[in-house]
Amino acid sequence: MANQDDLFKKITSHCKEYGFIFQSSEIYDGLAATYDYGPYGILLKNNIKDYWWKSMVQMHENIVGIDAAIFMHPTTWKASGHVDAFNDPMLDNKDSKKRYRADVLIEEYMDKIEAKINKEITKAKKRFGDAFDEEQFRATNPRVLANTEKKDNIAARLAKAMTDGDMDDLKAQIEEYGIVCPASGSRNWTDVRQFNLMFSTQLGAVAGEEGKLYLRPETAQGIFVNFLNVQKSSRQKLPFGIAQIGKAFRNEIVARQFIFRMREFEQMEMQFFIKPGTQMKWYEYWKESRLKWHKAIGHESENLRFHDHDNLAHYADAAVDIQFNFPFGFKELEGIHSRTDFDLASHQEHSGKKLQYFDPETKESYIPYVLETSIGCDRMFLATISHAYTQEMVPDSKGGEAERTVLKIHPALAPIKCAVLPLVKNKPELTEKARKIFDSVKAYFDCQYDEKDAIGRRYRRQDAIGTPYCITVDFETLEDDTVTIRERDSLAQERIPISKIAEIVKERTDMAALFVG
Repeated sequence: MANQDDLFKKITSHCKEYGFIFQSSEIYDGLAATYDYGPYGILLKNNIKDYWWKSMVQMHENIVGIDAAIFMHPTTWKASGHVDAFNDPMLDNKDSKKRYRADVLIEEYMDKIEAKINKEITKAKKRFGDAFDEEQFRATNPRVLANTEKKDNIAARLAKAMTDGDMDDLKAQIEEYGIVCPASGSRNWTDVRQFNLMFSTQLGAVAGEEGKLYLRPETAQGIFVNFLNVQKSSRQKLPFGIAQIGKAFRNEIVARQFIFRMREFEQMEMQFFIKPGTQMKWYEYWKESRLKWHKAIGHESENLRFHDHDNLAHYADAAVDIQFNFPFGFKELEGIHSRTDFDLASHQEHSGKKLQYFDPETKESYIPYVLETSIGCDRMFLATISHAYTQEMVPDSKGGEAERTVLKIHPALAPIKCAVLPLVKNKPELTEKARKIFDSVKAYFDCQYDEKDAIGRRYRRQDAIGTPYCITVDFETLEDDTVTIRERDSLAQERIPISKIAEIVKERTDMAALFVG
């Protein structure tokens, strides 16, 4: 665990040093759980959004996009259930004065039990080597069986307490498991109470409840209230989807783990409207489709897993998370939820306006069911960086080895696709030629020119920001109009004509290959 903590610190430090993410308002000592995306961060984030949008909208003729307002009529949030039920169970430690989510404390206690199980398995692997059968070991080892049963029982009890809103049992669990405050080590807890996560503000000069507005806690409701507008204007038939990328805001009790849990974040959501009774078919379809999307950019199967929800929301009949193995463990990256007709039916009831679909084949009107895919853009960013961050030994110019830090980001997502580097700075004929090459290719993709420091240092700098290709302009270039193209991951170098640079880099970094391959 210490190694993983160390890795996470290295990743967060790397993000700041190389212009990916900065603490918001840092000169004023920062604002907790808010971050700014720097020059390379915004390019990577935009590429992630572009990848999602193209795969979701461009590649599906029955999915269209919208961009709904952040402010919505306050009754929206009454209808959606957020005013009454968008709460987290909160408690304070009386000694440290720090506030925590009760369910998170219990989940972290379960993680410790899981760590004990994994420790037993690791020890057994070393002992038995190639002959080790993990499945059999899990099914027969007394300590593993006991801890697995203990964890499963805690998970079931936690799910029931969360579903029932049983604050007393959550407090009882924390006391029974001997859970201590991470900051003080104290067990001096307050009672558990509900905490609403929505940020509120006032409409114009109107004060009081009648003028209250909310910053949206999710983007989905903007899709639901526009269901008929979109369906009629785009002439869609069921099944069809509406996609949206946008900011959402939650007053998280404990926002931490860098950009994993923030109070201002960006969601990429698609609501797929379907005929009632077909939801399980589409649920399975979107589960597999979304997993393939993650794997297409190189995320390995062992770092991704499905996790079925232990406690379903009252409106859902199925829900699963795609979890990613972050440096701090497997955590939710994306959710796929079968939401039934709850959202449209509730908005129809509260607004008094029909939100039904007329089926031209069956000649009947009905409220569609909804299948949702929802992914946090910031979490996807963190998963991408975590997966890409690599420290490795590579050959150096003296025939030995040197360590390099490289971001092995998929070329289609890389912030900078190629860097143009003159071999040396103090030769005007090289820098002029390199500048001309840079100007000729910069219209085709994000490109960078760099002439400061020795060429080896510049390679390392490009490795650290994830640039997949470096173009080196040398004295041979002046003779035959060829350059060296260096590939980031393999370090392979080849000579190519200047006239082919744009074509080659564009082909090797083209996002289209992710969809048609």
